[in-house]
Parts: sequence; C-alpha cells; structure tokens
Amino acid sequence: MAGIMGSEQTMTAPETDAPAMESPGIAATESPAGRRFLVRDPYHVGREKVREFARAVQNSHGAHHSDADAHRLGFERLIAPPTFSSVIGMAATNALLDSVLLEYDLAQVLQTDQTFELRRPFLPGDAIRTQVIIESIRTFGDNDFICVRAEMTDQHDEIVQVASTTIVARRGAEIDPDLAKMVQNIFMHSRPATDLADSGVLIALDGESPVTRKAALPRVHTIPAFADLAEGDRLPTGTARLTRGDLVNYAGVAGDPNPIHFSEEAAQLVGLPTVVAHGMLTMGLTADYLTSWLGDPAAIETFSVRFSGFVPVEVHAPAVIDFSGKIKALHPERRAATVMLGATSQGRKLFGRAIADVRLS
Repeated sequence: MAGIMGSEQTMTAPETDAPAMESPGIAATESPAGRRFLVRDPYHVGREKVREFARAVQNSHGAHHSDADAHRLGFERLIAPPTFSSVIGMAATNALLDSVLLEYDLAQVLQTDQTFELRRPFLPGDAIRTQVIIESIRTFGDNDFICVRAEMTDQHDEIVQVASTTIVARRGAEIDPDLAKMVQNIFMHSRPATDLADSGVLIALDGESPVTRKAALPRVHTIPAFADLAEGDRLPTGTARLTRGDLVNYAGVAGDPNPIHFSEEAAQLVGLPTVVAHGMLTMGLTADYLTSWLGDPAAIETFSVRFSGFVPVEVHAPAVIDFSGKIKALHPERRAATVMLGATSQGRKLFGRAIADVRLS
C-alpha cells in the first residue's frame, strides 16, 4: 500500500521493528492517530480479477486459476493469491491520504513495512467490507511513520484477512518544482477532479469497534509434512524475472499509479538509477516462492516484510530476483513453522526482514 510518489525501497525505517517505535527521538503526534473509518462500498471479489492478479504477481499455483485445482485443496472455487488484499488495502490507504491525512506531501509518501494476517483466501463472490484504523503516528526526524491497519470482513461478518502497513510521510515539505512538473505531465489521473475530502469514500466510526468473529482456518494440504522438517532446514532456492511490461501490468492490476515504476524521468528525479519494481510486486513474487514449496497457498497464516532494497528493471533485459528460505522455528502444538525468507537482485538485499508463519500437513 504505497503512496503517490517515492519508492517503497528508496527510504527505510530506523533499524527497529516498525510497530515498536518508542525509541528516543520518536514522539507521538496529535490525532488522527486512533481514528477508525469504514470504506463506504464493499469490494466485490471477481473471478477474473483474481486470475489477472495471480498473473501479475506470477503466482502460478493452479488453485488461483482453476476451480478443479482449488477443489483439491477443499475450496469450492478458485482462490486469490496471498497478497491479493494489497489491492483492497491500497485503495483504502489512498483514500486516507486523499481525505484525512491532508497535511502530508503526497510526493513524499512511501511504504516501509507490510504484514498480512490470513484466515482464509479471498474467493470470487466475496463482498469485503474494510475498516481502516490509524493505529499510530510517530515522528522520527522530519518524517512521520504512520501505522495503518485494515480489517477485511466478508458477507458473513467474519474477519477474513488483516493487512497492516507502515508508511513514511513528510509533512509540510516544499515540493520541488521539477517534481511538480513531472507529476503534472506523467502522473496517471485516476481520480476525478473533485474534492475527495467530501466524496464520502470513508465513513468515520465512533465508539466501540463492532464485534466480529474470525473466519475458520481451512484444512491445509502441504507437500512438506510437519514431521519431516527440522529447525535450520533450508528451502530450495528459486528465481523470478521481471520486465518493464510486468511492471506496467502490475501497476494497472493493483491500482498503483506511481510513475517511478514506468517512467525513467520520474525514477531519476527521486534519485533512482532507473525504473524499479513495486515493493508489493516483489512481496507477491516471494509469496509464490513460498507457495511453490508448500504446495498450498492457504497454508500461509502470516506474511510480513520490511522493505530495504529495490529491483532496477532495465529496458533491454529482465531483472532477476533470487529467493531463499530457512525454517527458523517449529511449533508442534499447531503443526506450524516460522520461515525466514530472503530475496536479492544484483546482489542487493530487497528485505530487511521477511518472515512467514505457515501451517503444515
């Protein structure tokens, strides 16, 4: 859930875990921290949207494309990839920036952390209601670290997934004239020229949060069995390739209009060597790497990443990303494992931390 300009990878948070920002030099700001909003309209999950997102993040498991493959995992119809909620969450975060967090310069908003908590995959036909909570706003130097939580509930009032993100925003900064001109000439005008603060996309909520129950965890059908794993085991390595066309396709499918992912001029104005891949695209590719080992996308319970590097994508050759993984811990009481994940491109680490909790057969 990135903002309008700036890359998820061009600036990183201090070297502490994002939710715990109580170190010296960081102070809480005034409201809107603690405020809650409901996205006015539900998001209706569509079959073809699931398929096109799976193609965009190269999630090749058959259950994302075929009902028959999803049936073998116990689902009635095909299932969305693990990071599909980024589509829903990005729209919610952009609505916050457009109508609530108006004091921030949208040209200098970027993402540092992302966590998904998955109860079950999204299914075609789901009508997803999203409640957005501004959990905290902490100041570090000239930047505010804004932690936003999106709780996604289905038509049965069950929490299906929760997405938490940390974005970094600079308040009241003067916009570079060259950057402003670039935005005018290149930026995708995806919103009507109306006052979004009065559009009613978000509904402010008062009082107690409504009581909801979590969706039941589905049974998993993984290739690795819990009994066959040991702490320290390494996953097979993997690779993925990205072209400029992949970046443009993901931008459209995910609704991310940031021109640093398709414009050389925009990328160089913010100090990047060339066009770079979306952080959430690299996270989606990492989810496919993990799923390929598991054999069941629904086995991923949590997936968390801190972005620290970027993937430059040149015009003449695809970028190559190398993946690795290691079993950090086993949890016999839940037949689960904690997996540390790694991703590099051109020898550069993409994540300061990437970790997933998975359930096993």
